[in-house]
Amino acid sequence: MPASQSCMLAFCHFFLRLTCLSSTGDGNPRENSPFINNVEVERESYFEGKNMALFEEEMDSNPMVSSLLNKLANYTNLSQGVVEHEEDEDSRRREIKAPRMGTFIGVYLPCLQNILGVILFLRLTWIVGAAGVLESFLIVSMCCTCTMLTAISMSAIATNGVVPAGGSYYMISRSLGPEFGGAVGLCFYLGTTFAGAMYILGTIEIFLTYISPSAAIFQAETADGEAAALLNNMRVYGSCALALMAVVVFVGVKYVNKLALVFLACVVLSILAIYAGVIKTAFAPPDIPVCLLGNRTLAKRSFETCAKMQVVSNGTVTTALWRLFCNGSSLSASCDEYFIQNNVTEIQGIPGVASGVFLDNLWSTYSDKGAFVEKKGVSSVPVSEESRPSGLPYVLTDIMTYFTMLVGIYFPSVTGIMAGSNRSGDLKDAQKSIPTGTILAIVTTSFIYLSCIVLFGACIEGVVLRDKFGEALQGNLVIGMLAWPSPWVIVIGSFFSTCGAGLQSLTGAPRLLQAIARDGIIPFLQVFGHGKANGEPTWALLLTALICETGILIASLDSVAPILSMFFLMCYMFVNLACAVQTLLRTPNWRPRFKFYHWTLSFLGMSLCLALMFICSWYYALFAMLIAGCIYKYIEYRGAEKEWGDGIRGLSLNAARYALLRVEHGPPHTKNWRPQVLVMLNLDAEQCVKHPRLLSFTSQLKAGKGLTIVGSVLEGTYLDKHVEAQRAEENIRSLMCAEKTKGFCQLVVSSNLRDGASHLIQSAGLGGMKHNTVLMAWPESWKQADNPFSWKNFVDTVRDTTAAHQALLVAKNIDLFPQNQERFSDGNIDVWWIVHDGGMLMLLPFLLRHHKVWRKCKMRIFTVAQMDDNSIQMKKDLTTFLYHLRITAEVEVVEMHESDISAYTYEKTLVMEQRSQILKQMHLTKNEREREIQSITDESRGSIRRKNPANTRLRLNVPEETAGDGEEKPEEEVQLIHDQNAPSCPSSSPSPGEEPEGEGETDPEKVHLTWTKDKSAAEKNKGPSPVSSEGIKDFFSMKPNQSNVRRMHTAVRLNEVIVNKSRDAKLVLLNMPGPPRNRNGDENCILDFS
Repeated sequence: MPASQSCMLAFCHFFLRLTCLSSTGDGNPRENSPFINNVEVERESYFEGKNMALFEEEMDSNPMVSSLLNKLANYTNLSQGVVEHEEDEDSRRREIKAPRMGTFIGVYLPCLQNILGVILFLRLTWIVGAAGVLESFLIVSMCCTCTMLTAISMSAIATNGVVPAGGSYYMISRSLGPEFGGAVGLCFYLGTTFAGAMYILGTIEIFLTYISPSAAIFQAETADGEAAALLNNMRVYGSCALALMAVVVFVGVKYVNKLALVFLACVVLSILAIYAGVIKTAFAPPDIPVCLLGNRTLAKRSFETCAKMQVVSNGTVTTALWRLFCNGSSLSASCDEYFIQNNVTEIQGIPGVASGVFLDNLWSTYSDKGAFVEKKGVSSVPVSEESRPSGLPYVLTDIMTYFTMLVGIYFPSVTGIMAGSNRSGDLKDAQKSIPTGTILAIVTTSFIYLSCIVLFGACIEGVVLRDKFGEALQGNLVIGMLAWPSPWVIVIGSFFSTCGAGLQSLTGAPRLLQAIARDGIIPFLQVFGHGKANGEPTWALLLTALICETGILIASLDSVAPILSMFFLMCYMFVNLACAVQTLLRTPNWRPRFKFYHWTLSFLGMSLCLALMFICSWYYALFAMLIAGCIYKYIEYRGAEKEWGDGIRGLSLNAARYALLRVEHGPPHTKNWRPQVLVMLNLDAEQCVKHPRLLSFTSQLKAGKGLTIVGSVLEGTYLDKHVEAQRAEENIRSLMCAEKTKGFCQLVVSSNLRDGASHLIQSAGLGGMKHNTVLMAWPESWKQADNPFSWKNFVDTVRDTTAAHQALLVAKNIDLFPQNQERFSDGNIDVWWIVHDGGMLMLLPFLLRHHKVWRKCKMRIFTVAQMDDNSIQMKKDLTTFLYHLRITAEVEVVEMHESDISAYTYEKTLVMEQRSQILKQMHLTKNEREREIQSITDESRGSIRRKNPANTRLRLNVPEETAGDGEEKPEEEVQLIHDQNAPSCPSSSPSPGEEPEGEGETDPEKVHLTWTKDKSAAEKNKGPSPVSSEGIKDFFSMKPNQSNVRRMHTAVRLNEVIVNKSRDAKLVLLNMPGPPRNRNGDENCILDFS
C-alpha cells in the first residue's frame, strides 16, 4: 500500500474514533438528546456556529486558525483561546485604530533629521579645507558605503518576520543571541548617549561662538588662554543645557515629538539655503574680504581695515592692525619683523563657483597644532620664529590634523540610520517601510554630503575652509556666509537642529537601556527597567544624563566625536555580522522579504566597519572592544539564559556538526587520548541523585577537558514515566550546575535497569564523541534483601564495558569522597599497579592533582614483586618509566612472600564451588537460580570475616574513617555444615512461609542445608531429570579447585598488604581482575563476598 494511502487510512481511523467519542450511546447526536442538562445545552449553543464540535476540547489551549491568522496580521504577543478570540473580535470592532505612519513620515524624514546634523554645519567645511576635495570625497564615500552596506543588512534582518518595537538592539540580540545582543546593545546605548553630548556641545558652540559671544562667563586674559576659556564656558553651559533637556524629556516625550517637526524644518531649510547660496555665487558672489599678511591669514576681530596705514585728511596714519603688530601708533614705532617684511593683502573669502578655486582646494593641507593658516601660492618673506611675540592676530590651527583623525570626527555625521527601525512599532508596514525609507535617506544624505564637498571646494577660499571658527570672517560661521538669503538662516537652523538631535538622543537612549534591562540578560541593570507608572524610564534617564555629563565635561566636540564613532561602528559591524551569519547558515527561518542582500556585502560591511574603527583611533577601538568583551563574558557567566533562536546558536550547531563529521570513528592517537567519561547515576524514588559526590569526583577528574555524559536509568515504560524522566533530568542538570560539571545529560527509560545500563553504554555519545570510560559507584546494597539482583546487574555492567573495550572506574565509599569546596593540605594518592592497563592508573592521579582538592597530595606507586623478581631492579625500572612519563611519584615495590593457604581461604573457595554444584544438580529455572544464589550469599557471607573487598577493573577507594584506619568491622562467623541426620537429598533453604520438618528451628549460628522426604519427592516429580544419590555424595565429598584456591589466597594476601601500606592514604587506586569469562560462574565471583 502506498504511504499516502496509509496516512489517509490512519487519519480516517482517528476521525472516526473521535466522532464515536463525541456521540451518545443510543446513536443519536448530542444536540437531539433529551437527557442533556441545561448547562450542556447552553455550552453547545454558545459554541454553535463558531467552532467545530470535534475540536472543542482543544479550543481553550490551541487557538483557531482564524485567531492565529488574526494575530499574525496584527502581531499581538499573547496567544488566545477561542473564547478570548471571540471577545477580542468584538472589542476590535469597537476599537478605533490609531493612524499608522508610512515610509516618508515614519522612516525617511527621521533618518534624514538624524543623519544631517552638527558635523555638516560646524565641521564639514574645515574637513574639506584640511583634507582637500579628493580625500574628503574618499572619507565621505567610505563612511556612506559603510552605512549603506549596514542598511542593506539591517533591511534583510528587519524584513525577516515581524519587527518588534526596539530597533537595532532587538535585531542584534535576536539574531546573535543574548551575549552579543547585550554587549552590542550597551555599546549602542553608550554611542547614543555620547551622541547626545556631542549635539549639546555643538549647540553650545553655536551659541557662544556665533550667536552671543558676549555671554561667555570665563574670559581669556591672553590670546593663549582663549581655548581653555572656551572649554570652561562649554562645560558650564553644556551642563545647564543637559539639565534643561533632561527635565523636558522627564516631563513628557510628547513635547519632544511635537517639536520634532520644527527641528526637521530647520534642517531642510538650512540645506536649501546652502544650495541657494551656491547658485547665487555663480553670478553674484558675496563680498567677504579676508585679510592676509604675507601668506598668513589674520583673525579679523580686532580691526576693520585690512591695511598697515591709511590716508585720512590728506595725511597718512596707522591703522588698528599697525597697533596690533607694533608697540605704538607712530610710524617710528618698533614692529614685528614679519609685519615689516611682508605686505598686507585682501582676498575674497567666497570667490564663487566660477572662480577656479576648486583646483587650489583639490589637495590636502594637513598641519600641526598651533600652525599658521597659510594661503598656497602667495609669496612671503620668512623670518625667525624666535622673534615672533605672542598675542598677534593670526588664525592658528587648534589641533593637529591628519586623515584618520578626520575620519573619526566625520563618521558621526552619517549615523542615525537606525531611526526608522526604532519606530518600527508605529509603522503601517515595517517590512516595506524600513528598507525603502532607510536606503532612500542614506542615498539622499550621501548625495548632500558629497555635493557639499565639491561645492565647498569650488566656492570657498582654502584659508577660509581651514578657519574652523570663522575668525577671518569676523567670527561668523563659514557655511552661514555661503548661504542665501542670510547667514542667520544657517545659524538659527543649525542651532535648533542640533538642539533637537540632542533631545532625540536623550529620549531614545533611556528607552534602549530600559529594553536591555527588561530582557533580564544583565542582572545589575534590572533596576533601570523600572520607571513611572506610564512606563517612562526614569532611572534610565538619570543614568543617561550622568553618562552624557561625562561627555560634556570633555567639552571638545572633536574629542567626543571619535568616542561615539567607536560605539556606532561596533554596532554596525555586528548588524552586518548577524546578516552574514544568518545567510551562511541557511536556516529555514531566514526568509527576508528584502531580496537585495548577499553575505559578501554583509561581510564587506563588517570588514569596513572594523577597518574604520582602527582608522579613526586604534586605542579607542581597543577600549570599545574591551568594554564589549567584558560585557559579553559577564552575560555569559552571570546573565540569564535566553533562547531566542539566534544565529550564534545555529553557528555553534553547524560548527559542532562539522567537527563531529571530521572526527574519526576509530580509536584516537595516544597523544589525543583523554578520559571521555560516562557517569552512571542511581536515582531514588523521588528522582533525586543518590550519590551526588560522584559528580564532584567527575569535575575533579576533568582536567583532561574531555567529554562528560551523565546518564541514569528509570525502570518502566516511557509512556508511563515521561514526566518522572523530565523531573529526573532537571534534577540531574541542577546538580551538574551546582557541582560545576560541564557535560551532557542522557536519561533512559527501560523495562529493567540492566537493559537500560547496557543501552547507555552502547549508545551514549554521538559519532566520534563517544565515551571511553564508565564511572559508577560501588553497589553497596547488592546483598540486601530489597535488592536481590544488584550484584547481577553490576557484574553484567562490568561485562558490557569489557565487551565495548571501555575502561571502568568504580568508586567505593563514594559518599566519603571530598567535595569541590574541600582542600587537602597534605596526604597521599596511592596507586597499586598490579597489572599493566595501558597507563590508565598513572593518568588518573595526574588529572586529579590538577584540581584544587588534590593539588597538595603526593603520589605513591606500589607494585607487587613475585618470588623470582628482583625488587631492586623493579624499583629502578619503574622510576625510569615514570621519568619518561614525566610523572613525579614515590615508588615502592611490595614483596608478597609465599605462605600456607589458610583455612579461611580454603573454606571460602569451597563455599563458592559447593554453591555452584548445588545449583547445577537442582536444575533450577533462571529466576529460581538467581534467588537461590542471593539466599546462599546472604546466609554464608557471615561465615567469613570480611576483608577490604577487591574491585573489578579499577577500584577507587576512599578509606572509611569511621571504621578505624580503613579496616571494616568483622561480623559473626557462620559455619556451613552437613547434617548427618538429614536424608541424602539435595539441600536448599526453605521457601518463604514454609516451616522445615524434623529438626525444628535452625540454630542462628549455623546454616543447615536440610530437605524433608516430601520436599525431595516433590522436587523429583517437578524436575525433568531427578538427581541421583551418587551426585549428592560427590557434592559432599568434593574438594575445591586448586586454581580457585590460589586465586582466593592471592586476593586475601593482597588485601592485607593494601590495608597495611595504604592505611592513611586519601585515595587508593588499584586494578583488579574482571568477572569469570564463563557466564555460568558469576555466582563464584569473589566480588560476591566482598
